[in-house]
Amino acid sequence: MSCKDLPTHPFDDDKLREECGVFGVVGITDASNFVALGLHALQHRGQEAGGIVTHDPATGFNQARRMGLVRDNFTNQKVMETLPGTIGIGHVRYSTAGSKGQTAIRDVQPFFGEFSMGGAAIAHNGNLTNARALRKELIERGSIFQSSSDSECIIHLMARSMGRNIPDRMEEALRKVEGAFSIVAMTRTKLIGCRDPLGVRPLVLGQLGDGWVLSSETCALDIIGAEFIRDIAPGEMVVISDKGVQSHFPFRRAKSRFCIFEHVYFSRPDSILGDRSVYETRENIGRELAKEAPVDADLVCPVPDSGTPAAIGYSLQSGIPYAMGIIRNQYMGRTFIEPSEQIRNMGVRLKLNVNRALVRGKRIILVDDSVVRGTTSQKIKDMILDAGAAEVHFRIASPPTAWPCFYGVDTPQRDKLLAATMTEEEMRVHIGVDSLKFISLDGLYRAVGQPNGRDPASPAYCDACFSGEYPVAPSDMIEDGFQTKTAAQ
Repeated sequence: MSCKDLPTHPFDDDKLREECGVFGVVGITDASNFVALGLHALQHRGQEAGGIVTHDPATGFNQARRMGLVRDNFTNQKVMETLPGTIGIGHVRYSTAGSKGQTAIRDVQPFFGEFSMGGAAIAHNGNLTNARALRKELIERGSIFQSSSDSECIIHLMARSMGRNIPDRMEEALRKVEGAFSIVAMTRTKLIGCRDPLGVRPLVLGQLGDGWVLSSETCALDIIGAEFIRDIAPGEMVVISDKGVQSHFPFRRAKSRFCIFEHVYFSRPDSILGDRSVYETRENIGRELAKEAPVDADLVCPVPDSGTPAAIGYSLQSGIPYAMGIIRNQYMGRTFIEPSEQIRNMGVRLKLNVNRALVRGKRIILVDDSVVRGTTSQKIKDMILDAGAAEVHFRIASPPTAWPCFYGVDTPQRDKLLAATMTEEEMRVHIGVDSLKFISLDGLYRAVGQPNGRDPASPAYCDACFSGEYPVAPSDMIEDGFQTKTAAQ
């Protein structure tokens, strides 16, 4: 799941993307329908492909993998009838590495393996930073890979384990991997959830009647009417069966380093992360941003939809009126039109339109979640000025993104990140706005509940994309010549 050069999202290729969402249920009749609903709620975490695996005593393991959106593939009654059972897991993903920058069907999860004690399926959110070394070693020992995904390494490591049962084999396999993993897996009778010792990616536990649910986010529990019980803790493995939920911690304990960008952008605003409302956190980010970077203006406008809560917070803190200066076309699908060069040049105008009557003659504060390459920011600025705005001021609800993520996020190479090669003032000139300010890293930490800001000796979150401080060394990338912050210095 490494970064790639070719954009696969021609109308929205200037955002960081969480590459996966996972969901699983056990003890629920027609499990596949509930999995499909859960994946639909997690569609923002992956829109290129999805898959579902279930088990039924009469038919054994059943699986379906499809390209495209959940609504287009897993609302089909004929497809769902092929997925009977009371236990099932699912996965949605964005495309990762590939010669055409597109998902191959062989890379669509969940992955399935047949072991001496029975079959198991696994869905993985995150990225293994030593996947290449593991893959090379496994191939040299006779493993035959069917996909290009790092997640398949886990299945092969499980196959080589001498553990007595599937959970034991999974434990042994995961002790050999590095990086980030939140995993939902299943056997014939057990649903398994596990997070890496740093807890970089999210995973939550819910209950629906006598059944149990595992999900990347709480919003997917809401859609099926499940009760949110708790987060799966960093380094925890839960094994759920008709005996209930059994929990243990098979890995060496470590200080949690949850991805702070989940609060900024990845998660849905109606989810709960670590007992914190994502929406309220994003509003707090806007308030902190207004304190740090005030400016005289007439209107605060979000870049929809991800900038909306922060813009509301900025408006409330500053007293400057909030307004929808940009309107999003909610029906701009990814497969709406073939992205020819002419269409591609239309850029964000296919997706966003300026409310001309509102912005004309006004000094506008635009609030967005991040700046990656800067291309979208330039186009939005041009649209606002073309509509007659007097001034355009950008306020960004995250610190400058200057380093790539190697823990399950689709990030451009470092030299493609605007903040890696320019100062804030140089970025302002490059984008062409009257002012440009990012929230500070300390301000972001205050917004997520750390009143004293970031402790540089012991950060509470993974913020490598901002700080360049990687909690797990990206060993595969370092082997390719990537220089970490320490090495660069």
